Amino acid sequence: MGKIKFGVFLPFYAYQNKDNSPSQQYKIIQDIALESEKLGYHSIWLDDHLMYNECTIFESWTVLSALSNLTSKIRLGTMVTCNQHHNPGLLAKTAATLDVLSNGRLEFGIGAGIQKQEHIAYGFGFPELSTRTERLDEALSVMTALWTKEKASYNGKHHTIKDAVCAPKPIQKPYPPITVGGVGEKMLEVTAKYADRFDWGFLPSKNMYADKLLSLKKKCEKVGRNYAKIEKSCWPAGQLLLAHNQIELNKKISIFKPGGVTLEDFKKYTLTATPETCMEELQVYLDLGVSYFMLFFADLPSMDSLRQFSRVMIN
Repeated sequence: MGKIKFGVFLPFYAYQNKDNSPSQQYKIIQDIALESEKLGYHSIWLDDHLMYNECTIFESWTVLSALSNLTSKIRLGTMVTCNQHHNPGLLAKTAATLDVLSNGRLEFGIGAGIQKQEHIAYGFGFPELSTRTERLDEALSVMTALWTKEKASYNGKHHTIKDAVCAPKPIQKPYPPITVGGVGEKMLEVTAKYADRFDWGFLPSKNMYADKLLSLKKKCEKVGRNYAKIEKSCWPAGQLLLAHNQIELNKKISIFKPGGVTLEDFKKYTLTATPETCMEELQVYLDLGVSYFMLFFADLPSMDSLRQFSRVMIN
C-alpha cells in the first residue's frame, strides 16, 4: 500500500463491558494496542471523554502514557483531545512529556469539544461553538510556541503565558504532528492554520468529502498556508465489519446490526465487506489523494476484523 497509513480508533465503548472490572477493561486496550502494532497499523487512537452516563471511561493521556511503555513502534494519539478540558500550557507540557516517553510516537489530535453534558458536569462551562473554536485557535498558538521557543509568551483574549519554559521539548520537530478535528467553517480555518492532518469524522458521501476539501483549500489560501502540506485523512465508514467470505459476513451482520435498524440503514454507516472488496471502497478516497484512513472496527474487542483488514490491506 506504499505510503498509505491506517489508524485504529479505540473509543471507550469498544472495550466497555459492565461485567468487566476496570483492570479487565484496560487489559482489553493493551491487547488491542499490541495486536495492532504486531499487524503493522500506523497508530492507535483513544477518545478523550470524562464521562458518558455511568460508563467506565479512562483518562486518555494517562492510558497513552501507559501504552507507550508497552509498545515500541505504533504511534499513539487522541481522537481528539477536548481543548475545553485542558489548560493549553499544561497540555503542551503533557504532550511534550509523552512524546519523549514514547520516543517520538505522539500523534496530537485536538478539537473544540462537543459533549455539553460532561463539560457542565465537570465545571468547564460550554460556551457557543464560535467561542470554543476561538479558544482552540489561541490554545494552539500557545502550545506551538511552548514546543518551539526557549521562552514563550502569549497574551490573548482567552489565554495568557509569560516567559513560560517547556523542557524537555518534544522529540519530534518542530513538534508532534497536529490533527485538528472538526468540519465547520471556523474549524476549517483553525485546520488551515495549524494542522498537519485533518479529521472530519465520517462524511456519508464522496461529494461531501470533496466539497470539504475545496473549502479547506480556500481557507489555506486565505491564511497563506500550503494546502498540500496538510495530510488528507478519511473515515471510509462510521464503522467497519469484515469477514473472510460473504457467508461469515452475513453472520456478523446478524449479530452486530441493532434490532429495529434495517439492513439498508445499517450499511449507510457500516462498511460490511471482505478484505478484498473493502479495497474498492477505499479506492474512491485514494483517488482524491487520501493517504490516511481512520478505522473503527465494529466487532471490537474481538480482533477478527482488525486481523482480516491487515491481511490484505497492510501485509
